Amino acid sequence: MSEILSFLLLAILLSVTPGPDAVLVLRSSARGGRRLGAATALGAATGSLFWGLLAVVGLAALIAQAGTLYQVVRLAGAAYLIYLGASTLVAHVRRRTTFDTATTGDAAPTGTPAGMGRAFATGLLSDLLNPKVGLFYIAVVPQFIPPGASVVRYSLLLTAIEITVAVVWLVLLAWLAHRAMDWLRRPAVSRWLDRTLGVSLVGLGVAAAVDR
Repeated sequence: MSEILSFLLLAILLSVTPGPDAVLVLRSSARGGRRLGAATALGAATGSLFWGLLAVVGLAALIAQAGTLYQVVRLAGAAYLIYLGASTLVAHVRRRTTFDTATTGDAAPTGTPAGMGRAFATGLLSDLLNPKVGLFYIAVVPQFIPPGASVVRYSLLLTAIEITVAVVWLVLLAWLAHRAMDWLRRPAVSRWLDRTLGVSLVGLGVAAAVDR
């Protein structure tokens, strides 16, 4: 039980630490409200679940040991974050040019299944293309498995705990952003938020690209 409580504390600390998932959830929430933010959070959780299951069966360890494959996945994830940041900045410039502060630049209306699916895919790809998520389940999770316990069962339990904590935190962020929607949609605030989120995503992508 002490191992589970210790891991729970670690999961909480990691979840509240700002990272790509939080930035993407805020980006989606600012564009389409809490439902879009929650869809992004669920997408990120699905990506984490994928890595967690890979770690349980040992495939994530093989990816981590295959230097070239690891680098390809890492750089693809970095490029994706940079693309998302750049697209946010481009949309910001276009809105300033057309004086359109009512739209967010999404191709599909945010409340439609297409908009929700796009938000989900954004979170999903962000985590799938981040091999460090897999390394977390390989290197960190085993440290909290008690001696003699079933590795598979305990790994699945800890994976479920980490994902649950992350989803709760990210959905809370989406809800908070939704509560502040009227303020966030003010032209000056919207422009500032676009710049901040766009630059943050580009910065996270660059950091992921240069981090060995």
